[in-house]
Amino acid sequence: MKNSENVALRSANYLSSVLPFDCIQVMNDEVVCVLQPQYLPLALTFLRDHSSSQLDVLTAITGTDYPARIDRFEVAYELLSVKLNCRLRLKTFAHESGTVESASGIFNSANWWEREIWDMLGLFFSNHPDLRRILTDYGFEGYPLRKDFPLTGYVEVRYDDTAKRVVCEPLELSQEFRSFKFESPWSKSVDEISNATSIKNVAR
Repeated sequence: MKNSENVALRSANYLSSVLPFDCIQVMNDEVVCVLQPQYLPLALTFLRDHSSSQLDVLTAITGTDYPARIDRFEVAYELLSVKLNCRLRLKTFAHESGTVESASGIFNSANWWEREIWDMLGLFFSNHPDLRRILTDYGFEGYPLRKDFPLTGYVEVRYDDTAKRVVCEPLELSQEFRSFKFESPWSKSVDEISNATSIKNVAR
């Protein structure tokens, strides 16, 4: 076992004894911890300030949508310790109408990450200082990174020469969606292929 794996395992064992994690895994020498959302501020503060972890840089927050789950949103916090040269991923979850406590009071960099997740997924972060859309336009409806959001969106945006401004209009498709059969031509039986070949030969 490599030395980095030993360090990761020791870190995982230690963290499981001091913080209320539901699950801890070591993948590719990186510790991944899962916890209930109500314990998130406690865990982030501990991991940032404790001398054994010193994970004082929040490099990213990502949100993922799993519509089949009761808690459909999974939020992952990527933490880095520059001094100890190690990383940790902290995961929590929330249902569609649930909330997650904002981490902006613990890490300043969380502010815009949480705004992006709110904009794209519609997950609300409580006690956020300025939770507004950050990537979509004013008056945008829906949340584009949800799996049930239509690929075409709900409105189209164009420049109107007559009005001399950008206008939003209900989306009009030039044709209805077609129903495709996702069948591979290579999955046909040998008899079907040979029959098709013989028909082509007769046609010639």
